[in-house]
Amino acid sequence: MLPFERIITIDRTSSIPIYRQIAISFINAISQGIIKANTHLPSTRDLAKLLGVHRKTIVAAYEELEAQDWVVSVPRKYVAVSAKIPHLKPKKWSEEANQSSYRAIFDLPFKQITTPKQKSTTRLPDVIIDDGFPDVRLSPIDDLLKIYRSYTSKKHSIRNATFSSAQGSLKLREILAEYLSETRGLNIEKEHLLITHGAQMSIYLAAQLLLTQGDIVVVGKPNYAMATKVFEQTGATVIEVGVDDCGLVVEEVQAICEQQSIKAIYVIPHHHYPTTVTMSIERRIALLKLSQHYAFAIIEDDYDYDYHYASSPYLPLASSPHNGHIIYIGSFSKLLDPSIRIGFMVAPFNFIEQSVALRKRIDVGVDGYMQNALAELIKLGELKRHIKKAKKCYFSRRDYLDQLLQEHLQAHVTYALPSGGMAIWLVLKKPHLVEYLIHHPQLAIKRAIVELNAFRFGFASMNERELEQAVLLLKKIIEEKK
Repeated sequence: MLPFERIITIDRTSSIPIYRQIAISFINAISQGIIKANTHLPSTRDLAKLLGVHRKTIVAAYEELEAQDWVVSVPRKYVAVSAKIPHLKPKKWSEEANQSSYRAIFDLPFKQITTPKQKSTTRLPDVIIDDGFPDVRLSPIDDLLKIYRSYTSKKHSIRNATFSSAQGSLKLREILAEYLSETRGLNIEKEHLLITHGAQMSIYLAAQLLLTQGDIVVVGKPNYAMATKVFEQTGATVIEVGVDDCGLVVEEVQAICEQQSIKAIYVIPHHHYPTTVTMSIERRIALLKLSQHYAFAIIEDDYDYDYHYASSPYLPLASSPHNGHIIYIGSFSKLLDPSIRIGFMVAPFNFIEQSVALRKRIDVGVDGYMQNALAELIKLGELKRHIKKAKKCYFSRRDYLDQLLQEHLQAHVTYALPSGGMAIWLVLKKPHLVEYLIHHPQLAIKRAIVELNAFRFGFASMNERELEQAVLLLKKIIEEKK
């Protein structure tokens, strides 16, 4: 039998629940090839005795693994590693395997260039269908602003806010490091964090440091358009690979790597933008292996990690051992309000240092009051309470939109109901054209792709009445075109 007492690491002083620590240990062992596909795991009773924990803790850990497709469970018989896990060559036992990937040296070269200009437009139609915004009416903005105002009248709070560095508020980085460790399994310290003005700034900084003229960066097709533009403006060559129901087609990435050297890949494993699909575990493992073998960086955009309805969300790629080859990007805009421009980048310390230096060239100051207020909101547990409430509400809205689409638009659109996120990817059936919808004066659609005849229907920001209004307007516009 495998030495599970060595494979599974439990830190009883950690803020991460023990069942989740056990699940993370299993995931890392499977990812490294230590535990093979189809391997039967110990019974809950035996493993609980071996680790000195309650049996319910093991049950919860196995449920977490099953929800993320790492294992399959046959009631009253066995729990086994999924047969879909690819064959992996196990790595040797070493202290290095248990260290944070962000303690490793990031040895990919980087550079700095100037920032591009962007334009924006505004429309005021009858109905606006966003691409997946949170409902500000549910957000704890009042609590956040109350804390913010209190900080502007306290001497020590004023001093702390005034002396916040370009890397971000020390208080927010400390609390966020703990929060990400607890919720996403990221073994990081405050030095591995850069607080930015949203995910877009993080993508920009990463692109400028990683890419130079002639480098190759791989993205999905379709992709987050603003990220693609940022990569192109570095002078890099952008190569697109397919995205299907299991996410980015890693086999296509491998085929490119076998022919030419790539510098980076941009991936959205959780609810790919714009199609909303989630990347399968098999492909996550395969992509990590390719990154190690061909030494390219992975820019992981995890813009709406917290919204998963059918089960617990998959852990980020960045939670796996990766020798510092992953730049992890997240944002609070999808949790609180699009106007709250606070995002973050997680990377090895020397990469963060370079990012801070570049950030100073384009954005000298930070909002220390807001960052410290957000830190306090997290510390008080208000963010977790909000996420729990919002998930329940958005889950209900997703299902209600599904019901409306089936009732009113089934003859005109096709879609796959996403397991999480805040939008549904709708594909129009011919002869209907999305181009007609996006130019209709009564309707504004934030994200549509004419070539795919499809658009994102953001449901989270609308209540039931607003969802019904939007669907009925779509039906009216589509049918009047007949």
